[in-house]
Amino acid sequence: MILKNYMEEIVYNYMEEVLKDFDMCKCDMCKLDVAAKALNDLPPQYFVSNKGEVYSKIKNLKLQFEVDVITAITRAAELINKNPRHNVNNQI
Repeated sequence: MILKNYMEEIVYNYMEEVLKDFDMCKCDMCKLDVAAKALNDLPPQYFVSNKGEVYSKIKNLKLQFEVDVITAITRAAELINKNPRHNVNNQI
């Protein structure tokens, strides 16, 4: 059995698609900051299940939370883009 937050999977599944429209740093630190901010703004959706059941449940919930997730990622990306935790000039 595992404990899993559905929202984590959903945010990671949508993040690359949403971030491709942003002219911002996409280093690991910035992407993790976007994910963390988005997840902090979304309600957690925890479940306990066998590993094989996880992905079918995630698929069902993705549609339900899609708009909220995309909105949270977009807002997080805007915030991180304006306030990166590193010197943007030093990024490649």
